[in-house]
Amino acid sequence: MIHESGEDYLETILLLQNKNGSVRSIDIARELEYTKASISRAMSILKTSEYITMDASGQILLTDKGLSKAKEVYERHQLITNYLIKALGVSEETASQDACRIEHVISKESFEKIKQFVQG
Repeated sequence: MIHESGEDYLETILLLQNKNGSVRSIDIARELEYTKASISRAMSILKTSEYITMDASGQILLTDKGLSKAKEVYERHQLITNYLIKALGVSEETASQDACRIEHVISKESFEKIKQFVQG
């Protein structure tokens, strides 16, 4: 099972990959404002868990398993953010920050109900 921080890293890799086309550890460090040492340790754990691969040039690639998990986390983030904005009138910035925390602990049932609300 992947921890909350691992989910955050996968989501960040997905977003950076979509934005820049490729991702290296330094890109993640800049985006999250973490030290290179922290990122290196996290990437090692994600690699061992088969969520990512790294090529000889240091480019980080999501495996199928990593891509699936990253998309799942990103979907939860987006839908919860939209729910907080649409249903409750929370500001976009606050909604996004809160969604980042909620996305890791929300039950499948609650998430599905939010998804139905946002999409319905």
